[in-house]
Amino acid sequence: MLTSRKVLNYVLNLGFLLSIAVSAAAGAQALEPAQGQPRPFPPIERPLLLKLGVTLGGLGLIGLELWWFQFRKTEAKPAKLREGIQEIGVTVDGGYEPNRIVVQAGQPVRLNFFRKDPSSCLEKVLLPDFHRSADLLLNGTTSVEFTPQQPGTYSFHCGMNMVRGVLVVQ
Repeated sequence: MLTSRKVLNYVLNLGFLLSIAVSAAAGAQALEPAQGQPRPFPPIERPLLLKLGVTLGGLGLIGLELWWFQFRKTEAKPAKLREGIQEIGVTVDGGYEPNRIVVQAGQPVRLNFFRKDPSSCLEKVLLPDFHRSADLLLNGTTSVEFTPQQPGTYSFHCGMNMVRGVLVVQ
């Protein structure tokens, strides 16, 4: 979840990086050749509109990256009730698909993880709020069972906490 503290951190980091870039550019312009020596390269004058376009394009790409990794919400997929257990298959291939799962409180849940990705990051899945973890078999299905008691939003993630999913309990 993105908090105001994280947003402030992103803005401060962006400002810091921009100040370093401006300082480096100013320092490079301050180095003038000695008297009598030819200038190594003539300065290139760029129109203000071009500079503005490049700056706005860069800021747009930064905004797109923030949206993609922080603000984007995928569609939640409900678990299906089979023999009294809410069950859903989760494909692990560079991420979790689906990565938002809806279940009902007070009923047992079975998440069937099918791992296609051989990377070591995705070898394990952790559900810290339910005190569950499982080592996922490559090209095999591993089931994790638990019963959520309280409604809320709970995360599950890989062993390195880089790949995440959300369990919405209603």
